[in-house]
Amino acid sequence: MIRQFTSESVTEGHPDKMCDQISDAILDAILAQDPEGRVACETCATTGLVLVMGEITSKATVDFQQIVRDVILDIGYTDGAMGLDGNSCSVLTAIHKQSADIDSGVSRAKETRDKAEDEQQTGAGDQGMMFGYATDETPELMPMPLVLAHRITRRMAQVRKDGICPWMRPDGKAQVTVDYDNGNPIAINTVVLSTQHDETVTQERIENDMLNKVILPILPEELVTEATRYFINPSGRFVIGGPTGDSGLTGRKIIVDTYGGFASHGGGCFSGKDPTKVDRSAAYAARHVAKNIVKAGLAKRCMVSLAYAIGVAQPVGFAVDTYGTGVIEDDTLSRIIHEKIDLRPDSIIRRFDLRRPIYRQTATYGHFGRNDLDLPWEDTALAKKLLEWVKEATK
Repeated sequence: MIRQFTSESVTEGHPDKMCDQISDAILDAILAQDPEGRVACETCATTGLVLVMGEITSKATVDFQQIVRDVILDIGYTDGAMGLDGNSCSVLTAIHKQSADIDSGVSRAKETRDKAEDEQQTGAGDQGMMFGYATDETPELMPMPLVLAHRITRRMAQVRKDGICPWMRPDGKAQVTVDYDNGNPIAINTVVLSTQHDETVTQERIENDMLNKVILPILPEELVTEATRYFINPSGRFVIGGPTGDSGLTGRKIIVDTYGGFASHGGGCFSGKDPTKVDRSAAYAARHVAKNIVKAGLAKRCMVSLAYAIGVAQPVGFAVDTYGTGVIEDDTLSRIIHEKIDLRPDSIIRRFDLRRPIYRQTATYGHFGRNDLDLPWEDTALAKKLLEWVKEATK
């Protein structure tokens, strides 16, 4: 049966993604000085204004204003004509310490609250649900529409920064629709691309440059057909962009950050959060388990779900769903992983070495399937152990 699925990606100049990068750049700056720093930082932006807000408890001394300006300029907003100039925009901060009530629960997990200080465990930084997903339809073990959409937006940034398309401005987005036959991608149905541009460029040049310098070099030839459709700047004009065209806010592109809509999402964003926040760290752990299950050949598709209670270290919910593609029963696989893999916050943080400044690089083009980055939750060494555990459990 033929069905379609669509995923989108946005460029680093998209106002929401700019805010994600600022929040994660602040997190990185704090962790570089204080690995134990507690950060829950959000950013919002509009015409000529960026506001950084949230809760930060840390011994680090950082220049919030300079971090904000550096990120904006690095993205390419260097002129007020683009809707924002990192040199001259207003930067406001509204930062206070983490709630003492939250801190007490996170620093001393419920399970170890009555034990000696050196026996304390970290409790989950919040309640919530986290999901990890993997599929064997791409080498990245990610959904094909999202992989292609991310490739297009990364290419958009590259041709802009390299001067190949000097008329481009930082804001932009892409969307890819793929046709599936019995769960296998067979053709690219539609590509949508919108890019901010200067006043002088013609629609004809925009379409020609984006098709021939961005889209076609990215798409797998075997999936492009005569029926593939391309919509390039379909609104006809995109001069006003960035925070002037639409206000930005940290955490509004959670589907772009994860699986493009293919898998469930608990609703919590990643950017600006230190790893005691299980919205981030447990989502990374869930992806790690799901990816290794697929890499081991134990399933063609897999979703791992986790749930936590604030101040409690052990997950309060755990399940594996292989959508009927698993080589053993989901309940058996779930039991094996539950017994063998420690999914408490301290264990996740140690396993992936998460108390270090690695986060701004993840704030654009997705947190998963990033073969261009050395991200510990993307490692597949666990696959071998999973096969051993399954063999032992099913003797």
